[in-house]
Amino acid sequence: MNLLYSNILPLGTEEGQETVSNQLKEEIANSDAIEIAVGYVSKASLEELDRIVTEQQIHHVILTIGMYFVEGMPEAMYHTAVAINQKWVAAGIGEIRMVRAFKYHGKLYAFYRDQQVRSAIVGSANLGVIKQEATNLRQYEVSAVTVEQSECDEIATLIRKLASPACSARIDEITGMTLIREVNVSLTGVDTVDQLPQTQVELFEKHKTDISFILPIKVPAYAERHMDDGKHYTKSNLNVSYAAPRSARKSRDWYETQFTVSKKITLLPGYPEKNAAFYVITDDGYTFKAHTTSDGNKQFSAVGVQVLRNRLLEKHPATFWVKASVNVVDGWEYFRYDHIKYTRNPNISLFAGLIADGIVSVDFLMHYKPNGMVRDHGFPFKIMPQNVNLLFPEVIEYDLTR
Repeated sequence: MNLLYSNILPLGTEEGQETVSNQLKEEIANSDAIEIAVGYVSKASLEELDRIVTEQQIHHVILTIGMYFVEGMPEAMYHTAVAINQKWVAAGIGEIRMVRAFKYHGKLYAFYRDQQVRSAIVGSANLGVIKQEATNLRQYEVSAVTVEQSECDEIATLIRKLASPACSARIDEITGMTLIREVNVSLTGVDTVDQLPQTQVELFEKHKTDISFILPIKVPAYAERHMDDGKHYTKSNLNVSYAAPRSARKSRDWYETQFTVSKKITLLPGYPEKNAAFYVITDDGYTFKAHTTSDGNKQFSAVGVQVLRNRLLEKHPATFWVKASVNVVDGWEYFRYDHIKYTRNPNISLFAGLIADGIVSVDFLMHYKPNGMVRDHGFPFKIMPQNVNLLFPEVIEYDLTR
């Protein structure tokens, strides 16, 4: 039996030492059948195992998972496991099972060739070790690999007992297991998005009207999801992730989030009027202002500071800021251009923060004319010259006095 390690500094692997992850993948590559019993998995490791099984043409695979029936299983992980189980069952190569009789926390792997168990791994590593993520990237695991036949047989026998109907059931036959809804943190801390307490969400739910709309989101087929040839992403009605770029040199930015709604929905009674802002409240407690825009009222998008950011980009994609000195001669004003700042590509992600910190300010320009009428010049934004580079990181200066 040989120890397997994790390669995490300051305890990195030394010469002659092998990592748990590499050894697992090596054993699978040299096998035609594998049986696994672990306490926990991850969505990414399930997908990675399925990829390896397909790539290595494994003809038999049993994965038994030990902790979730009692503790509850994250919803996204559950649906991934069910889909992979369905794939393996349909192909006649295996299944995914859940231990029901007790909480099983062990980590056992058995590798077969020609119906004979030829090696096994036992230790601390759950399935997540084959596809490391931020959550386990610095989680040190220690396991051991053995090729001693009696040890391999003993490990393989225990795995098969755990996979028996007395201990477990196939995941698609499991009932009564709690599915844990994972907390969505994607909008946490985003400008113009607020979070509501669950009691308030429930209050809004209670007072819903009978007017409702289902807004379908179209995305590329699963097999086409990574294609970037310009023919597949453009099939989606989501403009940020999938729309064609604005030009060959510039893709769409994150703040342009919107999606296109079909005419058969926008013409329904009660659909929001064009440019009339309303609040969106999500079932997981986020709220933000939105509106519908464009021809036919077809664009559904967020508003708020986002509008200001868009206007900033429209007005100042590239700008010359000119400083001039003034001389008055015989009642005439003469201007001499002394200095120019050339800016482009404003840092729109900092715009709201600069307003909050007072670095960018808003003026209300209004004055009385001699006839008593009021002249309104609108609401310009101002920034001091020394702070321009905070909003515009690319500044080129020209001295015209030389």
